Amino acid sequence: MDSWNAEAADAAVTALARTAGANEVFELLYRYGSRDYRSIGHKAIFVANSWRTLQCIGWQHAQPVLRSLVDALLNHGSDPNPATSDLAADHPWRYNIELVRSVRNTWRDGTPSTEATREMLATLRNGSPDDAMDLAAELLNRGVSPQSVWDAVLVGSGELLMQQPGIIGLHSLTTANALHYAYQATGDDTTRRMLLLQNCAFLPMFRQSAVGRGAVSDRTVNDLKPADIQADSLQETVDEIFVDVSEDRVLAASKVRGFMHAGGDARQIMNAARRLIFLKGQSAHDYKFSSAVLEDYYHVSPEWRDLFLALSVFNLRGSSDRDNGLVERTRAALL
Repeated sequence: MDSWNAEAADAAVTALARTAGANEVFELLYRYGSRDYRSIGHKAIFVANSWRTLQCIGWQHAQPVLRSLVDALLNHGSDPNPATSDLAADHPWRYNIELVRSVRNTWRDGTPSTEATREMLATLRNGSPDDAMDLAAELLNRGVSPQSVWDAVLVGSGELLMQQPGIIGLHSLTTANALHYAYQATGDDTTRRMLLLQNCAFLPMFRQSAVGRGAVSDRTVNDLKPADIQADSLQETVDEIFVDVSEDRVLAASKVRGFMHAGGDARQIMNAARRLIFLKGQSAHDYKFSSAVLEDYYHVSPEWRDLFLALSVFNLRGSSDRDNGLVERTRAALL
């Protein structure tokens, strides 16, 4: 894997699938899933979802899954061999190999800080990958909880989706979900630090990719104010939100914030969102995005949750969207 030798890695992972334990194998793969930015985050997503899938279908199916996974992790497109080249997609990993050693040993015992999250958000919005990695390490060494850094990564990914709805912002969130999953699953402290620092680097890289695809709005999470919602109209507001998702996502996001401020239950919005994905989801991205953001709602600190949930509407399905083909065929069959 380190030499990007696909043939040798295929033989090695085949042997591991037959002789090693599941946790032992994935401890190796968590790191390689975050090693480079190629495939806009899919490598981390492949690792996390391969592990989740094998937990459902059983380790007896591991060999073909792992062989396919390792092949994907070693994909470098038309680039020369990354092991002998100095390429932008690999820069954060090489940078973090040294930076991770500077993080204090008790880094997980920090204190949550709203101001630190705001500081990190500003850097993720305007800084370079190096700026983001450096600040994350500095905050951890300053005694800030890693949760406050994760809050910035997750909310900042949602902000990018708001600024440019589409494939890049979507994958900034699903990649953050995958890296956070690996962060929770790994038992290796160095790997855990690397996963956090790599995610901090990836978000400015996602921003660079978004700029390459078109206009990026200058609207930030600071501009997303809660709508005025009355406590006696919460159920009606849920219905309105998903009408607005089809027509005016900024208004829908404001209503989500207002709904939460008025005492609404996030589960009402999440349940409605899931039903509409089943009815109107048009691609795998609809399913993996909704699964990621609705899971990560509980991984964001309570003070940031309503904002994070509001940002999810920029890629959820609305009640006026057309039904998917499966639903149309099912209804036709029942008539």
